[in-house]
Amino acid sequence: MSKPVVLFACVHNSGRSVAAAALTRHLAGDRVDVRSAGSAPGSGVNPAVAQVLAERGLSVDGHVPTLLTYDLVEGVDVVVTMGCGETCPVFPGKRYEDWELDDPAGQDVAVARGIVDAIEVHVRALLASFDM
Repeated sequence: MSKPVVLFACVHNSGRSVAAAALTRHLAGDRVDVRSAGSAPGSGVNPAVAQVLAERGLSVDGHVPTLLTYDLVEGVDVVVTMGCGETCPVFPGKRYEDWELDDPAGQDVAVARGIVDAIEVHVRALLASFDM
């Protein structure tokens, strides 16, 4: 497989998808092209998620929540959804995964840590599935 392009999608593109993208970039380096988006983008990164990622040495300061569009999905190999529901466009030939994860919106840092830990487990399994 050539360099895979992965899109992480959740509702606000401010918590789960941001954490998944940051962890994937950290763990895979330049071996994976990473994108993230949301079906109803928020105004910024969830502060609890940003704090948990900062504790791991990962900054998301430059992240701007992005709208999930057909064009965005069309240009990727793998679409990972995390609660974006039926608003996620489906294209034939794409690999889809749906990760059942709690939404960190309104949660404290301790809960966000658990969610980010769960996301990391999924990210590691996803990366292991690629022939890199």
